[in-house]
Amino acid sequence: MSDNNNSKILMAFLAGAAVGAAIGYFLNSDKKDELMEDLKDGASKVKQGLDDTIGKAKDIVDAFKAGAKEVEAEEIKPNA
Repeated sequence: MSDNNNSKILMAFLAGAAVGAAIGYFLNSDKKDELMEDLKDGASKVKQGLDDTIGKAKDIVDAFKAGAKEVEAEEIKPNA
């Protein structure tokens, strides 16, 4: 079990080092500005998508609450 954990830790370290080296390479290259613009555009698109999704979720929750209040109001009426 210990060997498996050590392997996972080593792989995570190597993966992190590879990602760090790749980022360092691109930031020191001539394409740095292009990469940064692409990252900003991507982040902006992700933020817009999240904002849209959160807005839709709020609408669904509001509709559910309204429906629940209608059902509750109907259940409170006594049977004659």
